[in-house]
Amino acid sequence: MSAREVAVTGLGLVTPAGVGAAATWQGLLRGESTAATEPSLAGLPVDFCCRVPHFDAAEQLGRRLSWRLDRCAAMALVAAREAVKDAGLGAGNWDPVRVGVVLGVGTASMERYEAEFTKLTEGRATDISPLAIPRSVPNMVAGEVGMDLQVRGPNLTVSTACASGATALGTARQLLLTDACDVVVAGGSESLCSRVPAACFHQMGALSRRADDPAGASRPFDADRDGFVLAEGAGVLVLERLEHARSRGARPRAYLSGYGASCDAYHFTAPHPEGRGAAEALSAALDDAGIEPGDVHHVNAHGTSTVLNDRAEALALRQVFRRPPPVTAVKGALGHSAGGAGAIEAACTVLTLVEQVIPPTANLRRQDPEIELDVVAKVPRPLPMAAAVSNAFGFGGQNAVLVFRAVP
Repeated sequence: MSAREVAVTGLGLVTPAGVGAAATWQGLLRGESTAATEPSLAGLPVDFCCRVPHFDAAEQLGRRLSWRLDRCAAMALVAAREAVKDAGLGAGNWDPVRVGVVLGVGTASMERYEAEFTKLTEGRATDISPLAIPRSVPNMVAGEVGMDLQVRGPNLTVSTACASGATALGTARQLLLTDACDVVVAGGSESLCSRVPAACFHQMGALSRRADDPAGASRPFDADRDGFVLAEGAGVLVLERLEHARSRGARPRAYLSGYGASCDAYHFTAPHPEGRGAAEALSAALDDAGIEPGDVHHVNAHGTSTVLNDRAEALALRQVFRRPPPVTAVKGALGHSAGGAGAIEAACTVLTLVEQVIPPTANLRRQDPEIELDVVAKVPRPLPMAAAVSNAFGFGGQNAVLVFRAVP
């Protein structure tokens, strides 16, 4: 066990496969897409997404609290509460000054902004809500979680586009290793299922246009992939210093052993065509964990289902691993929740190590011959695994890679 490891003692998930880690895991094992036509996107060129089903913030959090929350923050709170409960933590067994919160977001959620901007363009400036800014600014996601849990340690929001959730976990680990905190509640949240993101990403050419087959639209590493599918969700992990977890008799779900980050320094939206930055982040994460490429038994890929990103990621994996271990990409089932994706997928990686089963990549029907990877498809694959990596890459060439180790 490395002195640089921290314990993962709790998980919380809110995803298009369901509310709760158990619901998400069962959805992934089915290998089915959650994408469907979204009424609020009607009339747009891309009118489908992966929406969290039956998510009622008032029911989950109470009307008084949910009234002031953006959807992104509400999902983060629900996931954080589940993660803390799963860890067996709370006011009775932690020092609130030693508990931090680090959450990643991209744009947070555009839905509130859209509603308020409409009032402004209609000449109704005095109808704009005084809560428009507190509801929507990115730092309030972490702020609301801190208030809800009543913890007073470092409280941060990080934003590295679609790598944000993974960056948050790496940042949280650093707070623990420097003894700034005993516990950090960390992860990411995002809601992209609204009209402005749908229109913008379509204009960029980043979205799948399979409006006649939403459920078949997100297909990572498939030869016929044509873009990603908008999604929403939140993933939160409770990370602890090993000594703190041991002192209270907690059994970790896994260990966060390494973190690597890099910048492509190549293009504002496209990845480096040879996966250079991604490979550098992967190598840095393995070095940080003190393990060799051959010690890794699984990769949870970023796998967006875009032509350029999937190809660049495959090249990066080939550079680092030569013969990469089995790969899965959960965006085939869950879509792409941007700032939330890295944390959601990190939580899925932990569950993969706990269960010793790799969930299949949804919609992989004919693998791109240029992608020389062992991609798990159609059915779950049981496999003994001691370590796994979770990749997250974002606009601006920002890359974040996490290494997790299974509990023996």
